[in-house]
Amino acid sequence: MTDGSWVTLISLGVTFLFMLGVPVFLIIAYWVIGCSFVLGLTLDNMGAELLNVFNKGFALLAMPLFILTGDLINKSGIARRLSDFAYACLGWLRGGLAMASLGACGLFAAISGSNSATTATIGSMLHPEMVKGGYDERFSAATAAAGGTVGIIIPPSIIFIVYGFLMNLPISELFIAGILPGTLMVVGMQFACWIICRLNGWGYLIPLQLNRVLKTAFGAWLGFFAIGLVLWGIYTGKFSPTEAAGVTVGFCIIAGLLSWVATKVLRLDQTKDWTEKSYAQMLVVEGFTIPQIPGIVTRSAEITGILAPLIAISVVMQQILSLLGAQAVIGDFVTSMGGYYPVLFTAMAIVFVCGMVLESLPVTIILAPILAPIAASVGVDPIHFAVIFLVGASIGFVTPPYGLNLYVASGVTGVPYFRLLRYTVPYLIALISVWIVVSLTPELALLLLPNR
Repeated sequence: MTDGSWVTLISLGVTFLFMLGVPVFLIIAYWVIGCSFVLGLTLDNMGAELLNVFNKGFALLAMPLFILTGDLINKSGIARRLSDFAYACLGWLRGGLAMASLGACGLFAAISGSNSATTATIGSMLHPEMVKGGYDERFSAATAAAGGTVGIIIPPSIIFIVYGFLMNLPISELFIAGILPGTLMVVGMQFACWIICRLNGWGYLIPLQLNRVLKTAFGAWLGFFAIGLVLWGIYTGKFSPTEAAGVTVGFCIIAGLLSWVATKVLRLDQTKDWTEKSYAQMLVVEGFTIPQIPGIVTRSAEITGILAPLIAISVVMQQILSLLGAQAVIGDFVTSMGGYYPVLFTAMAIVFVCGMVLESLPVTIILAPILAPIAASVGVDPIHFAVIFLVGASIGFVTPPYGLNLYVASGVTGVPYFRLLRYTVPYLIALISVWIVVSLTPELALLLLPNR
């Protein structure tokens, strides 16, 4: 058999394993090992390349720190305060609680940087409340899944860190470029949510009360401070993304511990309704204890232990694809389109299709080094293309058959995966519409950047 036949056979084999539900990391690893033998590469070479990824990846240290930040703000109760504020602002609209959950996803994403963490946290908190409030449980779960897509666009973003590391772009500039597109994604999904809820009459309305808005805003001050700390540090250049992640983790630990102590010492009742709470009760969150920190760190480490090997093995996969000529084939195909918009929309189509069957990390690691130089050659700004690329990759989180956020939402809400699909369609339409607007409007990504 020829090398091409062996590679085809190996690819078919791992595709079958993928359909059986084998984890993506193992799928890529099996393919890499099989193709290494076909190409005559030793396993020593693969091991050296895996180690080399992290020896060069100081920026990747921000990834586990932002994951830990997300777990800390969830455990401390800061995430709940942010969602309460969003509901106070939007609860007077039809579908206000669902729209508030999308807004809460945006606020949570501005601290955590993870799509799955955003979906899991907001979904577990607000799905029961939405069902009690008269929403269809399938729509409620689909809303949490869709809201999680902004977790990798609104800074800080784990996938922006990976993209910047791969393409040698300033991660701080990528973070800033994601602010307006991420905000537009939230607004677009909220508009779709409002239309669906009006058509179905879902949700109970609460009056818009300035006192409630101000109280919940005051109660969420720790969350706003954490968001401002990250954005201020990165925007002004005071922190690198990795340093910003470390500072935010330290802040969340201190805030969580001091809040728990204050709650116990002052005997504050955190179960009271917002209208009955004193300012002392709103000043602190539920918090956590020192013995609880190892459990929080362990959970974050488990997620990092899934993502980090996937990054490393995907880089090796990218090298093997280059040796096989796959990158050249894709590159020639996209280049043959000719012109700014044909190349741009062809690249977007490839990202969308790949996002349907792969997680954003392998999509980014495999395709970004191929498509980004081609886009740059026809005049697409590298920062703008990074945002276009990653918004497209984020849409894959709610696009079957893979749709990672759909699986996460199904797991935390108990709604079967296939029952969610119908209610993801309006959100997909909204997200794709925003994606097209972002691709046609470079200013959305570049406006906030200095010296642009």
